[in-house]
Amino acid sequence: MYEFHGWFGIAESTEEADVGSLSEGLEDLKVMISAIAWATGKVELHVYNGENFVIANGVMNRRRDEEGELSALLNHLASRFPGAWGILYERSDDFGGPPGPGAFRVRTMARGVINNRLDPFLSPCRPIIED
Repeated sequence: MYEFHGWFGIAESTEEADVGSLSEGLEDLKVMISAIAWATGKVELHVYNGENFVIANGVMNRRRDEEGELSALLNHLASRFPGAWGILYERSDDFGGPPGPGAFRVRTMARGVINNRLDPFLSPCRPIIED
């Protein structure tokens, strides 16, 4: 199984969401998102109170192309929108260590940099969320 849940705020800089080319960047992002077609997952661009957010959720039987497409999307966000921020929680039965199977990996994005972190809240999945 491969499960992921995440959100990312879109900003062109750490000071301003729009430094002059946000609308063009959002149009490119919409095209990229529209090309993603997962049977058991979804990526969407939403606007809340004038702020743009990418929301990604899915549960697949195993890691396949979806993980690669999701990683490409995150890399695009980080490079095109260097003020973007957010978090992605993932778990997979075939994660190597760390975190290994039975734990969540957390990808954080801040200032155009993506970092992998260990989850302190829901891992290990047994016994914290599963029996």
